[in-house]
Amino acid sequence: ATMGVLFIKLCKLFLVCLFTGYSAICGRHNCHLCDERSICDCSAEELLQVPNLPMKNILVLNLSFNNIEIVTETDFKVWTELKALSLQNNKIHSIHEKAFRFPKKLEYLDLSYNQLGNLSPSWFNDLVLLQHLNILGNIYRTLGQGFIFQSLGGLKSLKFGNPSFKAISNKDFVGIQKLDDMELHGSHLKEYEKGSFRHIKHISHAILSIHGPFENDGVLIRKMLKDLSNCTTHLELKDIELTLPNSVQSFSEICHAGVKKLTFRNVSLSDEAVDDFITVTINSGLSYLGIEDSRLSGKGAWKKASKIKPALKALKLEAVNIKNLEITNFYAFTSFLDFRNYLHSLKRVTIIDSKVFLIPCLTSQSFQSLEYLDLSGNLLTDYAMKESACHGNGTWKNLQYLNLSKNSLKFLGQLSQLLTNLNKLVSLDISQNTFFDVPESCNWPPNLQYLNLSTSKIQLLTPSIPQSLHILDLSNNDLTVFTVKLPLLKELYVSGNKFMQMPDGRLVPSLEVLSITGNKLNTLNMKNIKAFEKLALLEAGNNKYVCSCEFVPFMQKDITHMVKLNDSRQDYVCDSPSVMKGLLVWDIHHSVFECHMMISLAVMCTGILFVFFIIVILCYKFHVLWYLRMTWAWIQAKRKPTTRVNNIYYDAFISYSERDSEWVENYLVNELESTQPPFRLCLHKRDFLPGKWIMDNIINSIEQSQKTLFVLSKHFVSSEWCRYELDFSHFRLFDENNDTAILILLEPIPKETIPKRFCKLRKLMNSQTYLEWPEDEALQPIFWHNLKLAIKREEFNLR
Repeated sequence: ATMGVLFIKLCKLFLVCLFTGYSAICGRHNCHLCDERSICDCSAEELLQVPNLPMKNILVLNLSFNNIEIVTETDFKVWTELKALSLQNNKIHSIHEKAFRFPKKLEYLDLSYNQLGNLSPSWFNDLVLLQHLNILGNIYRTLGQGFIFQSLGGLKSLKFGNPSFKAISNKDFVGIQKLDDMELHGSHLKEYEKGSFRHIKHISHAILSIHGPFENDGVLIRKMLKDLSNCTTHLELKDIELTLPNSVQSFSEICHAGVKKLTFRNVSLSDEAVDDFITVTINSGLSYLGIEDSRLSGKGAWKKASKIKPALKALKLEAVNIKNLEITNFYAFTSFLDFRNYLHSLKRVTIIDSKVFLIPCLTSQSFQSLEYLDLSGNLLTDYAMKESACHGNGTWKNLQYLNLSKNSLKFLGQLSQLLTNLNKLVSLDISQNTFFDVPESCNWPPNLQYLNLSTSKIQLLTPSIPQSLHILDLSNNDLTVFTVKLPLLKELYVSGNKFMQMPDGRLVPSLEVLSITGNKLNTLNMKNIKAFEKLALLEAGNNKYVCSCEFVPFMQKDITHMVKLNDSRQDYVCDSPSVMKGLLVWDIHHSVFECHMMISLAVMCTGILFVFFIIVILCYKFHVLWYLRMTWAWIQAKRKPTTRVNNIYYDAFISYSERDSEWVENYLVNELESTQPPFRLCLHKRDFLPGKWIMDNIINSIEQSQKTLFVLSKHFVSSEWCRYELDFSHFRLFDENNDTAILILLEPIPKETIPKRFCKLRKLMNSQTYLEWPEDEALQPIFWHNLKLAIKREEFNLR
């Protein structure tokens, strides 16, 4: 019993999910594939139902190629601004009657290729703004009980039908005023109620894919064509076979109706059917006949049509458009010589990809009104063109546009000569042939303004290019330079070549548009662009740009003020230097040093000199050189063996100024060396070894002396050599921590005059007694006594 209750609850839950779409219970999927334009593309996401979306103001919603089976009443409730809804290629078999009552602003609705078996007019009651409706490829057999489109008065495009579609009723199209496009797929259509299409006042382009009726029900086809002929301008028939003699008799209904254009697409034709078609429609109002992606099994033996001689004034046909027509025996196909009278009225003839290899001269001469001729994608050769152009005698006198692209032409000079008498020719497309070289001189039509030579393997241009050109397309060749002067040229297309620099703007003074993408340009600059006086649009992406300091700022700041770049910024990518390869030009930021190296070096050198100058001043102010000299002396002294006692040769080294030599020699030396035993004194005049560096003599003498006597005076302080002797003595005081220095003040001098850097000596003068030479002779014996005691040696001394 418990299991039964649980089963019932699960069934109720399933029914709620199935018919209400309650996402909180059923776990409706979310789709976050929306952009800033309010467009959500949730296609091919394997969705089972309409998903939740992150925004409510959606304008376009694509739910195609999912597995949605049911559309409920509330699926589109929140998207009231929706304008386009795509639900094609799902598995939809049920749509709630009021499913589209909330998105009332829908303009585009695609329900094609689902499994809708019944159509309801209630779906469209609120869609008064709907312009495009596609319900192709479902399984409905009719369009419902009628009046299904009654509320869609603004509909512009309608596509309906499927392989199961059987009948069209007189009530089906009530309410539709006019359509730009209508497409019907009814390969198994069995019933058509007369007058059904007449409810639509005007159809610009009607497409019918009704293979079965054309084969089996000529009466039904006549009724449909008769109704459509009265309201349709352009009728297109596709996916049918017109191979039997009577299969085209239905076209007699359009002879005196409003159909002006008739197109066959994916149609099989036979000689008999074509013969009958020409016979039936020769006096119709058709001005355009198109045959595309079709097959012709025949040789052009249209005997009945060839016997008719229509009056020139009766012919209305002006344009024939044949694309990709497969002729089984195309080499055996006959010429149109028997149909020359049919060709007089033609103004536009297009035969593309249909293996045309020759147009006989007599046939060419029949195109008396021809203004546009497109023979691209065929098998025309230079020899065949001689015949087709009647050896250049001015056939096609009214021709203005000629397209011979994608053929087998090789000699440009010969071709130009064949066309030189076409005085009205303004446009010539001979691209995708194989010309290789351009001759030195050519004769061209005098009024030629457009010439397309793209993809022709041209390696060099010559002055033979016509001077009258306004537009020249040389894309996808092997050109490296442009040297032709074309004073009237306004547009030049040279993309896909091998240009390494811009063309000279002086050669094309009237140029307004230049496309030079996909070449080998390495730079653009102001000079290049200014040479083109009237250039307005430039395409120069996908080149080999060197992102130099001149190129990058020009592209980022200047070029947009000179010309409009007509291609994407994503196409301007650096090729070198290697560190920038692959980066967008607009993302490059050079440093000042990279772009202004000389100035940067000058500034840097100036800065270095300035810093050096500051260092010199600081060294002078803070006596750095002195400290360096002292450090060097200290290092040198350290490298020498420690001075031993038995290496001392002097009792005292006397440091004095040369200006005080009289007192030193007459008083000091005389007094000390006359003592018993005499003191051994070292004087620089007497005891320095000749040939040695003075500094070495000073250092050695001080090291070999027990004491150093400094005779201090104003002259001493100003003497450079006395400073050296004082320097090393300072070092010795600092390093050996002894009292080897004896200061004698020959005359009173302020302590401040002693350099401040000699802090040790200044400290000694402040903390220890120094000897001062007395002017009073009575005190001088005491001075000598004290001095001798100061320099008196120990027992182990040299005395």
